[in-house]
Amino acid sequence: MSDEKRRREKATDDSAVPDGGAATTGSGGTSATGQSTAPAVVRADLDAVALKPTECDVRRGLDVPLGQVMIDYEGLGEAPELSALSALAKEKDVRVTTPVRADGYDPLGDNSRIAALPSGVGRVIVAGHPAYLSEEETRRAVAPRFDAAKTEAPDAWIGTEGVERLALAAGGTQYELLSESTERDIRALHAAGFDGEIAVYAPTVLTDHEDEVLDAVGAYAARRKPVSRALPDGASTDSSATGRAREVLSAAVRDYALVGDPETVSDRVGALRAAGADVVVGYPARDVDEFCR
Repeated sequence: MSDEKRRREKATDDSAVPDGGAATTGSGGTSATGQSTAPAVVRADLDAVALKPTECDVRRGLDVPLGQVMIDYEGLGEAPELSALSALAKEKDVRVTTPVRADGYDPLGDNSRIAALPSGVGRVIVAGHPAYLSEEETRRAVAPRFDAAKTEAPDAWIGTEGVERLALAAGGTQYELLSESTERDIRALHAAGFDGEIAVYAPTVLTDHEDEVLDAVGAYAARRKPVSRALPDGASTDSSATGRAREVLSAAVRDYALVGDPETVSDRVGALRAAGADVVVGYPARDVDEFCR
């Protein structure tokens, strides 16, 4: 059993029963009446939460009943305070996204932000989205920086978006965005001989109310190339979408995000694990509060 799977099982065991309470029927946090008492995010069977520093104080990760917290990168000026990371790392398995082309995180240049990371904080190595990089930073070569970063942090995860071959060459846990082909792609990787771990990142909405789902992740799904090509020109990408646009979006949000009641999401997570995913990371697309209750 992998270390990530052990952490997942421990986190689920620790989170299934609220503090001060006791399970009345043994496993699963189920009451005598058969209704689950576990938080929705635990019933959804997620392994980790991803937080964006522009949306919340990352210390909110302490309120999420999952053992792992991933911190997204949204620009140098939005990096969380080191004290917040320290507080999280005392209670959770924490990883921060570190774009190897960005000043402060560049293993072949200015890596001052890496050097300052608190003890116990792990890393997700990524190329970095151009939206968060300067023009000069976007011109920096990714391959040698991946290699240097992995040498510095052998246990780091590798973000695969847009650099799939380089990520595989770098090795380590492959951190992928959920898509309509994720399960097929994971099976193909393992069939080809890949024996490392795979983590999947997915915007998550724990409701089956269609309007709320579209408001939360409709625009996100619409930015995926297959979806944008299928949408009518000028179509709305939220709950105001109608006709063909709404049909396309309703299917797309289920391809590119985890949506539905906790049991429905749990089924999708189970399918990802059956395909070979080791860790499933949910980003609370509506609000982190949804993961805390």
